[in-house]
Amino acid sequence: MSTEETSGQHKCGYVALVGKPNVGKSTLLNTMMGLKLSIVTHRPQTTRRRVLGILSGDDHQVILLDTPGIINPRYGLQESMMKDVRMSTSDADILVFMADATRDRVDDLSLSFVGDTPAILVLNKIDKIKQEDVLPLVSSYMEAHAFEEVIPLSALKGKNVDVLLETLLKRLPMGPAFYPKEMISEQPEKFFVAEIIREKIFKLYRQEVPYSTQVDIVSWEEREGDKDLIHADIIVERDSQKGILIGKGGKALKKIGTFAREDIEEFIGRGIFLKLHVKVRNDWRNNETHLRSFGYTQ
Repeated sequence: MSTEETSGQHKCGYVALVGKPNVGKSTLLNTMMGLKLSIVTHRPQTTRRRVLGILSGDDHQVILLDTPGIINPRYGLQESMMKDVRMSTSDADILVFMADATRDRVDDLSLSFVGDTPAILVLNKIDKIKQEDVLPLVSSYMEAHAFEEVIPLSALKGKNVDVLLETLLKRLPMGPAFYPKEMISEQPEKFFVAEIIREKIFKLYRQEVPYSTQVDIVSWEEREGDKDLIHADIIVERDSQKGILIGKGGKALKKIGTFAREDIEEFIGRGIFLKLHVKVRNDWRNNETHLRSFGYTQ
């Protein structure tokens, strides 16, 4: 234990980042952590499961929970995602409720997830609106919920992110670290590898294909004196989607693999051979057995 922990001057707690899809929760997590843990795209509902980032200092440990964007669920996978949000908010000591200052307005559905947990309102993308437009937006949110504080920031540019961290540290409870200080996440490496592959599919394809896709790391062989060998299945719901992802002569799948491999190697710090396979699991997003096998709660 650190000196601060043994002297009772150490702070530790859970902070859940919540809000509608595409308000910048994953970008904020990555900025606060100083590295890319959560995949980021311009498409809504990219995050499916909460991503845990552990930010440690000598006198603190902030456990950050990046959650799926709040929506009205339409199928089993989305129901699981919303349960994940509820679980994160119930676990949290503090909520960071994020809103996009350029387009968000008060939303009763999103606010219903806040509950009685102390919450800080974060207005993201503040660099993209006029100063005189900030106060009316803040007022509308404060009328809807009694937020502890309001912090305008830019998650992408890092503006005022340090102010948010200082505010969180003031409000976190005293206590020893829950995790070893060197840990940056509770999730295993294979979770992040699967997420990187899924991110590339989101960036390369439009419409429904990315949302119908799940990535499963089948095997990971560490080979002494050679690159790691990773086999991953890309799961889709229909044969037509399988054809799109494979492409003519396998060119599309090779493109996904090439883009993903570069980021995976950077993330894990060593070379890999990445073998991708596309498999069809009909309507897997509504199939309880498939959802459980992919690690989604039901």
